Amino acid sequence: MKIYYVYILKCSDKSYYTGITSNLTRRITEHKLGKHADSYTYKRRPIRLEFYAEFTNVDLAIQTEKQIKKWSRAKKEALIKNEFEKLPNLAKKKFNTP
Repeated sequence: MKIYYVYILKCSDKSYYTGITSNLTRRITEHKLGKHADSYTYKRRPIRLEFYAEFTNVDLAIQTEKQIKKWSRAKKEALIKNEFEKLPNLAKKKFNTP
């Protein structure tokens, strides 16, 4: 059974990068070494792995990666800190009242 990983990296500029891979160790090493000069993380090294989740279903892994990429910084940080109870409230849109 093949395992897929969705991961979040924290970059040197404090931004987050979310990705997917079937070999987490190799992919993190590639990010750290700057193997791909056109990648988001290349000029934002050093990077640090903040979170990862394992999947056996590649379609679910891809769906999860796309979902996390759309999340706000606060929501990603709640996930990283295992503060799952905060996720629903962080998903709600905030409206300004006059």
